[in-house]
Amino acid sequence: MLVLGARPQIIKSAPLIREALKKSDLELQIVHTGQHYDYEMSKIFFDELDLPTPLVDLGVGSGTHAQQTGTMMISLEKTMLRLKPAMVLVPGDTNSTLAGALAAIKLHLPLGHVEAGARSYDMQMPEEVNRRLTDHCSTLLFAPTQNCVRNLEEEGLPNHSIHFSGDTMYDALLHHLPQALKSDALNRFGLEHKNYGVVTLHRPENVDNAEALRSIVEALLQLRDLTLFFPVHPRVMKMLRATNLLIRLRRTEHLELADPVGYLDMLNLIKSAKMVFTDSGGLQKEAFWLRTPCLTFRDRTEWVETVLRGANVLVGNSTDLIVQKTGECLLKQRTDWESPNPFGDGHASTKILQSLCHD
Repeated sequence: MLVLGARPQIIKSAPLIREALKKSDLELQIVHTGQHYDYEMSKIFFDELDLPTPLVDLGVGSGTHAQQTGTMMISLEKTMLRLKPAMVLVPGDTNSTLAGALAAIKLHLPLGHVEAGARSYDMQMPEEVNRRLTDHCSTLLFAPTQNCVRNLEEEGLPNHSIHFSGDTMYDALLHHLPQALKSDALNRFGLEHKNYGVVTLHRPENVDNAEALRSIVEALLQLRDLTLFFPVHPRVMKMLRATNLLIRLRRTEHLELADPVGYLDMLNLIKSAKMVFTDSGGLQKEAFWLRTPCLTFRDRTEWVETVLRGANVLVGNSTDLIVQKTGECLLKQRTDWESPNPFGDGHASTKILQSLCHD
């Protein structure tokens, strides 16, 4: 049973699902919690990645972290008792991940965690809490990098449970990039190749804090030398309206606001961009793989590999730092693109399924 519920989980699970469907002796039960329940944030990714419809959609929807996780656990427990999976697999670090892990382990079902060992060491991040607890519940831990392996070892998790698999998101990118390059996103949005930046924002510490959001928006308003394309997350749009920042953004000529875009369009936009500005863990990696410099609106990241290679700069939500580092990146960005990819060889999904079937 594969439990997922948010956009990043769908993307990183896509290559796993494709590999699993090739195995005639393996029954795959896809369960969608409904954590991202609007079409743009969920169903569109099943459609464009050509994935089968989930066997079960719990339709949990939004709520506080406790409400959402608790409701998921109740529904997942009933689903697991009914479908009787031999093993439960949870990818990533969302509330769906933790709910799936806790429901499985309470029923004494073997549990595998895909993307195990990622650490930002910031317990204010809900994702950090989710991934730490999930790792310490899991029977099998699939680490995307050697740094993640070290993190798990340092926390005392047994070596026989830890597998360096590589990153399934890299598998997904390699598989879908040829199709993504055919996207007409640049024409549709009136953008010029390597003459714009992509902006995404969604983390509570940046969005739900009006002062932090205002600080980031102020920086974006000052970056007049670069066209900025900003697909706006629904929750961000709500906060921009509430803080009256939306009016300022819409009046700014170098900023273009848009609805959320699909995975293939986003890959194309990242690859063709001059820079990426984000607080997303997934986009940090995608920008690294596509060799596009990235500024991250966070003080810490779980993907330190991108920072150590000079491809990713942490700027928090400081207006001055965002503007300063953008200027430096536009002039010159030192990156270590040629080093071996720390996220594996693009065959993580095959390795994970081999481990599952063997163990």
